[in-house]
Amino acid sequence: MKMPLFRHTAIAVSLAAAMVSTAIVAVPAHAQFGGIVYDPSNYAQNVMTAARSLQQINNQIQQIQNQATSLINEARNLTSLPISTIETLQSQVDQTRQLLNQAQRIAYDVTDVQQVFNGRYKGSALSAGQAQMVANANARWQDSVGAFEDAMKVQAGIVGNLGATRSSITTLVGASQSATGALQAAQAGNQLLALQTQQLADLTAAIAAQGRAQSLEAARNAATEAEGRERFRRFRTRN
Repeated sequence: MKMPLFRHTAIAVSLAAAMVSTAIVAVPAHAQFGGIVYDPSNYAQNVMTAARSLQQINNQIQQIQNQATSLINEARNLTSLPISTIETLQSQVDQTRQLLNQAQRIAYDVTDVQQVFNGRYKGSALSAGQAQMVANANARWQDSVGAFEDAMKVQAGIVGNLGATRSSITTLVGASQSATGALQAAQAGNQLLALQTQQLADLTAAIAAQGRAQSLEAARNAATEAEGRERFRRFRTRN
C-alpha cells in the first residue's frame, strides 16, 4: 500500500529532528575537518529550518487534499437524479381527466348542470303535459344510468393506474436510497410527493364521479315524487 505524501513528509521531519539532536550531542563545537570548520549549532539551525519548511509543505498538501475532498462532495451533491417519473404521472392524470370529460349527458360544468336541471328536474318540467312528463322521466333515468356508468369507468381507470403507481414507487424509493448526494435525494423526494399528488387527484376524481351519480339518482327520485304529486292532483281535479 502506498504511503500518502504528507506521511512521507512527516517522517522526514521527524528524522531531521533526530539527526539534529544526534549531531549536537555527538560532535563538539568547532571541530576541524581538513581546515573546514564544522559548526554543529549552525548545522542544527539549518536542518531545523529545512524541517519547518517540510512541515509547511506537508500542511499545504493536507489543505489541498481537504479541498479536493470538499469539491468531490460538492459535485456529488449537485448531481441530478438520472431518472424521472413525471411523464408517467402526467399521463395518468391526463387519462383520468379524459374519463371525466367523457361524462354522458350531463358534463362537469356548472352551466350545463343548471340547464339540464331546469329542463327536466324541476319547475315547469314537472308540470308539463303527460307525454312530456314521460319523456322527462325517461331522460332522468338515462342521466342516472349514464352517471353510474361514468363513475365505474373512472374507478376502473384509477385501478388500472395502480400498476404504474407501484412501479414508480419502487423506482423512486430505490433512487432515494442509493442517492449519491443531497440533490438526488431531494429530487427523488419531490417525485414521490408528485406521485402522492397524482394519487390524490385520482381519489378526487373517483369521489366526484361517484358523488355525481348519487346526486343524479337522488334528484331523479325527488323529481319522480314531484311528478307523482302532480299526477295525483290532476286525477283529483278530473274527478
